Formats: sequence, C-alpha cells, structure tokens
Amino acid sequence: MILRIFFFLIGFGLTTIGCVYIICYLNLINIGYNFLEYVNFIIRRIECLNAIFGVIIMILSITLGGKNELYL
Repeated sequence: MILRIFFFLIGFGLTTIGCVYIICYLNLINIGYNFLEYVNFIIRRIECLNAIFGVIIMILSITLGGKNELYL
C-alpha cells in the first residue's frame, strides 16, 4: 500500500513538472510559432514528456494492485 502511494506521488510530481513546462512554453506562440510547430516542439522536450510519464505511472499505481488490499 505504501509503495502504491509512493509511486502515485512520484507520478503526480512528474505530471505537475511537465504541465508547468508546457504552460511556460506557451510563450512560443507569442513569438510566432503556430500550433503545429508548438506541439512539435513540446513532444521533443524531455521535461514536457514528464507529464505523460507521470500520468502513466499514476494510472498504473491505481489500477495494478495486490489481491489482499482493502479497496475503499
């Protein structure tokens, strides 16, 4: 149970960091990038991919579990 909470918090932290960078990079649209160039830039940055990795870790920590755990 503690391990699942730990992985959930790690995933939440990665998602938060990734989303902050994605929001910060929205300034590129003001410089003159169009939306497709912005998305192309975002998917190539590892700090923005942290958002995707974090969501995957959170989903796995919620869905994968032992049979002896109490589900509330």
